[in-house]
Amino acid sequence: MEPSTAMLAKDAGKGLVQCLACRWYCRIPEAQAGNCGVRVNERGKLKLSVYGRPCAVHIDPIEKKPLFHFLPGSTSFSIGTFGCNFACEFCQNWDISQAPRGARTKDPLKWREYFQHLIDMCDEWPPERVVEEAVRNGCKSISFTYNEPTIFTEYAIDVMKVARKKGLRGVYVTNGYESHECWDAIKGHIDAANIDLKAYNKKFYTQLCKVPDFEPVKDSIVYAKSLGIHVETTTLIIPDWNDNEQELKAEAEFFAFVDKEMPWHVTAFHPDYKLLDKEPTPPEILIKAREIGKMAGLKHVYCGNVPLAYSDYETTSCPSCGKALIERRGYDIVQMGIKGGKCRFCKAAIKGVWK
Repeated sequence: MEPSTAMLAKDAGKGLVQCLACRWYCRIPEAQAGNCGVRVNERGKLKLSVYGRPCAVHIDPIEKKPLFHFLPGSTSFSIGTFGCNFACEFCQNWDISQAPRGARTKDPLKWREYFQHLIDMCDEWPPERVVEEAVRNGCKSISFTYNEPTIFTEYAIDVMKVARKKGLRGVYVTNGYESHECWDAIKGHIDAANIDLKAYNKKFYTQLCKVPDFEPVKDSIVYAKSLGIHVETTTLIIPDWNDNEQELKAEAEFFAFVDKEMPWHVTAFHPDYKLLDKEPTPPEILIKAREIGKMAGLKHVYCGNVPLAYSDYETTSCPSCGKALIERRGYDIVQMGIKGGKCRFCKAAIKGVWK
């Protein structure tokens, strides 16, 4: 299959072009790459150097994405490539997401040759092979995850063109820095997205993620939902960086304004990559964030990356009658009380994709 050409460059003047995958305007002269490091300008066309070469391939529970209101209990064939349009200092998959930047540091002049060598070491996974393995392993969806899927959208679209014929759903686990053109391109191919709103303050994004602002992420949440994509959100709470109660209140109120039934996952940080001077997030901070979300009117707030003793905070309850519907232990479903998209007790509709 010939790769899709959905992600084209748009001239912004003064030597800048915008790849229509994300919000960045990059300087991309001949044989150079943009912020993500995975696109090369070849005679005015952007070529995706990681196309068909994922460096991470796994079968995961859908709950790991995390998605709690989308095909619960199912498995998702999950793939990711090298590269990212962010440079988060706390990234837990930094070895693959920051590989292009690592190559630049290793050899500023010949970094692309070194990076291409890394890509060439990965197995070839054309779309047909991805789908074949997903079907063979009984997966109900394909997740584009681990690094930032926005940067390899052409590849994801081609995978889903084949996957749709086999009845598979598509999932994006994303930082939400897509352009509207990118969201429009994946409409009809991607059924669900977990979007990270990493913080509700600009300092966090500029200092820890190396991007200008978080407003584009808020816009992506609204825009993705307008396209009919099932959206859940995640905030990794890092002590002293984004655990301020007033900030969490403002974030929760934004989510409630968008949709009170949109799930919000507040998850625990552990030290990794460059952010090693912070302690892991105490569960009590997550529980407080959950309370703040509930007070803002959110119906479904979940605490993630917590010990099994806190599993009750990952239970889906009916917003109407309050009964426990989906009980989880880690990534396992131990009780399923939603039938036909409704609470089995009071028959109230529960938002989500259940089959």
